[in-house]
Amino acid sequence: MEIFRFIKRSLFRNKDELETCFDMSETKMIVGLGNPGKKYDRTRHNAGFESVDLFSERFGIGVDRKKFGALSGQGQVGDTKVIVLKPQEYMNVSGQVLATVVGFFRLSIENIIVVTDDVALDPGVIRVRKQGSAGGHNGLKDIISRLGTYEFCRLRIGVGSPEFQDRSSFVLSRPNAEDREAIESGIKRSVSAIECWIKEGADTAMNRFN
Repeated sequence: MEIFRFIKRSLFRNKDELETCFDMSETKMIVGLGNPGKKYDRTRHNAGFESVDLFSERFGIGVDRKKFGALSGQGQVGDTKVIVLKPQEYMNVSGQVLATVVGFFRLSIENIIVVTDDVALDPGVIRVRKQGSAGGHNGLKDIISRLGTYEFCRLRIGVGSPEFQDRSSFVLSRPNAEDREAIESGIKRSVSAIECWIKEGADTAMNRFN
């Protein structure tokens, strides 16, 4: 019992948040994928981090609590409770972090959206999907493995494809000025797409932003 109380006290900042935290049936979680550390800032692979950072800024959500190997924050978008999550393990092992948080809060898989980069899309192009394969993305591959399902929503942000580099080096590199401008435009659109997904559902988000 003391351990349980300690966990609750360490996870939540105030009494009101603590008392409401376990009514999570309608809560939606936005998960941004990326690699932690300054050396990866603004690289193509961190488009998911940038998207949820901008989303959090728009809705006044502080993503600064470190638990379960992630940075997280809670807030409201309209009438909907949301959790924003940024796993702080490396991209290809981010699934365990997500699975732990989903289990702790007893979240519905249908109420999760994962935001990530995609080399199969031109820079700045975004795509919302209700489910699907990993498509060669190691972060999504690990999440599918850990959750035991591919039936979760994902939002992909195009970062372009390599001409002369191998894929790994390409996604860990910073884009040139032209691609950077396009990717930033896509990140801005992704925030609107996430808001639409929260308020109106995946089908509407797909119809409006794909």
